[in-house]
Amino acid sequence: MTQRPFRQVDVFTATPLLGNPVAVVEDAIDLSTEQMHAFTSWTNLSEATYLLAPTSEAADYRVRIFCPGRELPFAGHPTLGTCHAWLEAGGEPHGDVIVQECGAGLVRIRREGDVLAFAAPPLQRGGPLDESDVARIAAGLGLSRADVVDHQWCDNGPGWMAVLLESADQVLRIHPDPHILAGLDVGVIGPHESGDVDYEVRAFFPGNSGLTEDPVTGSLNAALAQWLIGSGRAPENYLAAQGTAMGRAGRVHVMAEGEDIWIGGRCVTVIAGEVRI
Repeated sequence: MTQRPFRQVDVFTATPLLGNPVAVVEDAIDLSTEQMHAFTSWTNLSEATYLLAPTSEAADYRVRIFCPGRELPFAGHPTLGTCHAWLEAGGEPHGDVIVQECGAGLVRIRREGDVLAFAAPPLQRGGPLDESDVARIAAGLGLSRADVVDHQWCDNGPGWMAVLLESADQVLRIHPDPHILAGLDVGVIGPHESGDVDYEVRAFFPGNSGLTEDPVTGSLNAALAQWLIGSGRAPENYLAAQGTAMGRAGRVHVMAEGEDIWIGGRCVTVIAGEVRI
């Protein structure tokens, strides 16, 4: 067993316990894939990440991202949490932006004050969902088909199937049926009528004990922004809330600049120390 530096970072919040935590093992150079899977499951978190030396000269660091039972090519809150841990541990980027190497390729991350933001990676799949899938998702969310204003594949690694509802109140009233939604990654978004937050987002995906709700989801928010801004349904800059239904207060900053859409949030380290793997 080797002692390794470790941080548990709460992402999309500046207040501990109100965002989405990720476990970051900062020195994973000699860990096997099996050990990464085992430690990820042990944390009982939605994701754990493992920092490695980059293989690309353009990258500042490389990361492998795991959720229980599978490795992900990309995920949003682990990207920001890992970057926060890397910087806090003394990481120095080569240029004006930080470049992360992961399974999805190179991801750019920038700092603006205390907000870290990643450039949304290209969608691997877009376009409308099959009507049978829309009907199944509506039923699984306890809605009628007429409640779904629009729908889209939002696959940027995680295969999100997204639906737009008329209001944030509808999003918050959802009571998902784990049997109907079994095996699906479902994202839901609806606009707020007033206040500091523009949209409410919820995310559901298969977990070890059935359907799991994610507190705050960077990959989903990135894909939703690409869809909604690209189709003219959302402004180029907005603030999304996620985790409200779970007692969290995640805040996701969305900023479109040129061809890029940046997905940002604050991060805070809650646990720092060493782990023995």
